[in-house]
Amino acid sequence: MKTRGKSILKYTPLNDRLFRYVCAGPRDRVLEALRAETAALGEIAEMQIGPDQGAFLTLLTALAGARSALEVGTFTGYSSICIARGLAPGGRLLCLDASRPWTDIARRYWARAGVKGKIELRLGPAIESLRDLEAGRRFDLAFIDAHKAEYDQYYELVLPRMRANGLILFDNMLWGGRLGRTRPPGHPNGRAIDRLNRKLARDKRVQSVLLSIGDGVRLCRVLAG
Repeated sequence: MKTRGKSILKYTPLNDRLFRYVCAGPRDRVLEALRAETAALGEIAEMQIGPDQGAFLTLLTALAGARSALEVGTFTGYSSICIARGLAPGGRLLCLDASRPWTDIARRYWARAGVKGKIELRLGPAIESLRDLEAGRRFDLAFIDAHKAEYDQYYELVLPRMRANGLILFDNMLWGGRLGRTRPPGHPNGRAIDRLNRKLARDKRVQSVLLSIGDGVRLCRVLAG
């Protein structure tokens, strides 16, 4: 807790020890193996969500009773496994991604995790895939973790597809801790995320909160569907 003038800022900075404590829980050998294989890809492995985010996704999906879920940006499949595990009986997850090599890894781990039968994968640019969705297709939960400069476009395409009280989650909404300064971010991805955060905080179509989980998760509840 820090005091600045008359304001009290209450938060707990994480270090490696505390992060491991946050993530403590039963071992999950499938997800551990997936993390290891993804880490072998090099720096690109930073795109994978953390175990705390994965546990949060599974719990939130289950709490929402989600039967129809959407993921924009699948990478090697960690988040999709977590969402699929939380789906209600008979639930389905639609994954959109542009990379066959990355999603080939995801497919293998979906099978190992026993969730392959719950997941449909569509390859191609996310905006095109969203525009091509079947008329009337609706979702209870959506997780967006793809090209940051396109986040707002994804949002406007996904929002009409959501049921009332449906949940939309965006990853990387703190953009590595580089937001919140007086000047706008210099990188276009940072500017796009900053603009979307400000938009969602005022958007009367949703109720939203920015959570300091991982690199920041913006959680939105759809107020009409």
